[in-house]
Amino acid sequence: MPGTGGACAGPFISTSNIVMNRSLISCIICTLFALAATAQSSVIDKTKVMDYFQEQQFDDAITYLQPAVTGDSANQQALRLLAYAYYMSENVKAAQQCYRKMFANDSVNVTANHYLATIYYNRDPELAMEFFERLIRLQPNTAPYYRSLGELLSRKKLKDSALTFLHQAYTMAPGDARNLVSLTEVLIDVKDYCKADSLLEIGLARDSLNPSFLRSRVRNAYEAKDYPSVLSPGERLISITEVNMSALTKVALAYYNLQQYENCIRVCEYMMSVGLEVEAVYYYEAKAWAKLKNYEKSNEFLELCLGKALSKTAEMYYFTYGENYEATKQFKKAVAAYDTAFYLFKNPLALYSCGRIYEVEFKNATLARQYYTRYLAFAQPVAPDEKKAYAYVKERWGKKQPKK
Repeated sequence: MPGTGGACAGPFISTSNIVMNRSLISCIICTLFALAATAQSSVIDKTKVMDYFQEQQFDDAITYLQPAVTGDSANQQALRLLAYAYYMSENVKAAQQCYRKMFANDSVNVTANHYLATIYYNRDPELAMEFFERLIRLQPNTAPYYRSLGELLSRKKLKDSALTFLHQAYTMAPGDARNLVSLTEVLIDVKDYCKADSLLEIGLARDSLNPSFLRSRVRNAYEAKDYPSVLSPGERLISITEVNMSALTKVALAYYNLQQYENCIRVCEYMMSVGLEVEAVYYYEAKAWAKLKNYEKSNEFLELCLGKALSKTAEMYYFTYGENYEATKQFKKAVAAYDTAFYLFKNPLALYSCGRIYEVEFKNATLARQYYTRYLAFAQPVAPDEKKAYAYVKERWGKKQPKK
């Protein structure tokens, strides 16, 4: 008799179990596909990346590397390559973030520490010093780390500590010009001129036309007030078409202090010929011409000096001063501001403003006429408002006064 149970009955499988098992299998398959995709995205064709770098296609390298980093943020190789691509494309902020991730994954990673120290060198010197200290512990035989830390300490005015690290860098790599120059610059700062000069003598014996050595020697001799010793390295700088403003200025002043005014003028003329047309250069040449009793020539350079000293925006500032003083009814100060504006920049509108104040506010027709008469002599109106003002002044004040 058929029954619903017993030994003859087949095994009973719940429909809900079947559904659950199928769902579980689907989840496992999806997970495996995801893992496979992640693994695939983390695989980097380094040759392809190097080709991008060689062709300087850094944006293409970034596009290629980003999925690998997204798929595996602990992938140090991908992070290193992506960070470098960002760095070379001048996206320093993104590079910094990548190197920070590398550092978080591995605080003794030399590449991460090196680039973070470099990035922070000018942006955050305190933080840069921490990275350079760590780099020295990681690679104690690398001279540039000692030099960089010494330079940062010098910027913080910690000269003794700076000298310790700079001496170490120079001892480790005396043939590196950067080590010698960094050390001598701090020696000059602490006025150890003899030691600085001895080191520079060694450097110049190797390379007599090294611009960095010559600049430091000029500075060392000038600050030691040994003006004759400024001249030889200074002339060498000129012979190699040096354009360093600070060094060449010291050469010109050394000649001036030695009363060699023609040579001072020659150096100033050279500076202007290489584009160093700044106020100070015109001034030094003006002083030298005055010493030679050529006062007319001196005044020419003083005029150029004034032109450099006073920017065109200063005219706008004086006019705004005048307007502000008028608004606060400080009319004498307003006239003084407009007078200065005309004296410096020769803008006739300043004379008009003075005349208007004397006419309207002070009711002083005599002084108003004086300013208006000068205004009419200089004015060349262009804008409609200027033409209107000019027409009024010419009609009202341009006529000669009848004799009494």
